[in-house]
Amino acid sequence: MTAEHVLDNHPATPVRQLANKVPEVTVYFWIIKLLTTGMGETASDLLARTLGPIPAVALGGLALTASLAVQFTLRRYVAWAYWTAVVMVSVFGTMAADVLHVGIGVPYAVSAPAFLVALAAVFALWYASERTLSIHTVRTRRREAFYWAAVLATFALGTAAGDLTATVGFGYLGSVALFAAAICVPAVAHRFGALGAVTAFWTAYVITRPLGASLADWMALPHTRGGLDLGLSPVTLAWTAAIIGFVAYLAVSQRDRVRQVQ
Repeated sequence: MTAEHVLDNHPATPVRQLANKVPEVTVYFWIIKLLTTGMGETASDLLARTLGPIPAVALGGLALTASLAVQFTLRRYVAWAYWTAVVMVSVFGTMAADVLHVGIGVPYAVSAPAFLVALAAVFALWYASERTLSIHTVRTRRREAFYWAAVLATFALGTAAGDLTATVGFGYLGSVALFAAAICVPAVAHRFGALGAVTAFWTAYVITRPLGASLADWMALPHTRGGLDLGLSPVTLAWTAAIIGFVAYLAVSQRDRVRQVQ
């Protein structure tokens, strides 16, 4: 599944053009994206238990800020920098959703729609400004800012949605099955022309978050909570190692370099 290019049809003030700042959407993109969602879920829980919620959120916020600062200084896509930022977004996005629920007491049934509204607002502002939501056109600082705002909103939304399904009767394994089926919908709809490429991409992007998080939770959490009881640390380390392996492969092979669209 690739993101469709949409032409910018309105005059804009001159901006300094960059090389496209995101990777090509290949099978490797979806594998690493799924891995980052699960790793972010368990890493967030591990940090909160080890350091406490407030220090964990502070550390996660600093790491996210640093990784995005590096990402924004670059003028082209660099695999390790991009995926480090995605991992930090995953960790902090999980914390944001969990803080609302655990720390403030906001139900997932409320936070999930709230994050959906936030994501819709980001998309609306992005499209109103740029006349495109395509990831193949992230070649200015402004578009890059919109892109990362959308990514952060999708992770927070996916976290809340996954936790919601897990707590209303599906459980973690049931949530894995639910979201695995759900992610097929935009792919099939796009394949048969019922859904545009941009819409299909962002829909699948959102769904990977609860899918990966539910899978990681199922692996890590104890039997009393419906999991395999492998532990937060082993699951986090294993998924991190897998991410590093795939990103290293892409950095060497450059199979994720996006084609340039004018």
